[in-house]
Amino acid sequence: MSADPFARVGAVADAVLYEGYLLYPYRRSSAKNRVRWQFGVLLPRTWVEADGPVAEGISGSADSWYQRTECLLRAAPDTVLRLRVRYLQLQRKQIEALDEGRYRPVESLRGDDGTVQLSFDEAVPYEVDLAWPLAELLRGPCTAEVSAPPAVDTEELGAGRVVRRREHVRAHTTVAAEQLADGLFRLCVRTENAGEAPDARAPRAEALRQALLAAHTLLGGEGLEFVSQTDPPAALRDRARGCRSAFTFPVLGGPAGRSADGATGPVLLSAPIILPDHPQVAPESPGDLHDAAEIDEILTLRTMLLTDEEKAEARATDPRAARILDRVDTMPPEVFANLHGAIRSLAPAQEAREAPEARPAWWQEGGDAGLSPTTDTVTVDGVPLGTGSRVRLNPRLRGADAQDMFLVGRTAEVAAVFHDVDGSMHLAVTVDDDPAAELHGWYGRFHYFRPDELKPLGDGAEPRP
Repeated sequence: MSADPFARVGAVADAVLYEGYLLYPYRRSSAKNRVRWQFGVLLPRTWVEADGPVAEGISGSADSWYQRTECLLRAAPDTVLRLRVRYLQLQRKQIEALDEGRYRPVESLRGDDGTVQLSFDEAVPYEVDLAWPLAELLRGPCTAEVSAPPAVDTEELGAGRVVRRREHVRAHTTVAAEQLADGLFRLCVRTENAGEAPDARAPRAEALRQALLAAHTLLGGEGLEFVSQTDPPAALRDRARGCRSAFTFPVLGGPAGRSADGATGPVLLSAPIILPDHPQVAPESPGDLHDAAEIDEILTLRTMLLTDEEKAEARATDPRAARILDRVDTMPPEVFANLHGAIRSLAPAQEAREAPEARPAWWQEGGDAGLSPTTDTVTVDGVPLGTGSRVRLNPRLRGADAQDMFLVGRTAEVAAVFHDVDGSMHLAVTVDDDPAAELHGWYGRFHYFRPDELKPLGDGAEPRP
């Protein structure tokens, strides 16, 4: 491992840190950029619980005052556990005009060089590295402060100035360990906002000044390995399911690897958004666009089409928006061409391997002639499944999407059968006890499963004629 145990997950961690920081079209006037900071927001408890205790969730899209990560760890008792707690600290950029020798707050100001500045909420990264011997954690919980200090920075503009203010963010992290078996431990990492809101009924925009934004945790160290929460070794499956994280979701970081009996790794990323194990930033991506679930090609094209006036406002809104525009405006054609997409794998699906002559290995013009998602069927356990078939969901445990795993055992109705361009097949389903199932079916939003992840439900499995 390198001197920095978290270097291998740095790009992904930064993407988490700035996820949703500023959304296309990157202008202050955009409605999307008037309600900020959606993930991993830890506010003062007095503000969060003004109307009662928070309801725990698995990811961090809901405001909370704490974040808890529970995970399994294989290690020797003399191992040193290393942590890095990271978040953004809100920074209020206030423009002030010079008027008769005095400064007064304004929404915008043109500097002597012609550049316009807008008052806006920025954010700066803050992180704290912590380390404890595992033996010490086994004796009792250990706590460390992860607070960010207040600061005021001033930048002169000639006709006025820019004043950037950061308030004190008070927070601490507590780590506890419990031995479950020889060489196996359960860790609990809890980060809390320890501040108090001056006014528990203040608008959210004011409370955010004392908040941890996009809070997440990295865990690692020499001679240890973390157990995947979504793909644990068979012998540890029940123990892994017993781990309860709140407002965050732990996944293995770094390059993918597998032990003899399941997925483990030396680095864990506990993020406020649900990710798969070993998440990566696409190598074709030239830089962060900050927009949730971004598709670089689409956002780059849209950014190119902004008018000069819109680009000027975006540049005045935030330095990160200005850097995005600079990158888009100077992007070489070959870099842009790479954004169109890449095929990571053309591995044949199980059904294609069993009947290679049944489907083309890759789509060719005319290759989808005669296919009909609403009338096609696929045979599962000797039963043809198609539109209207009743099934029970049984997502595969290894490599499954985290959201799909929450649907294990639920019943559903097949909406369509789709043939993928790589020769595999997927069935679109609506979940029975989803109150919005009818609406999802109306506008075509489904869950998708492989045939081997579904079980026919008796007589109801027959497709509708």
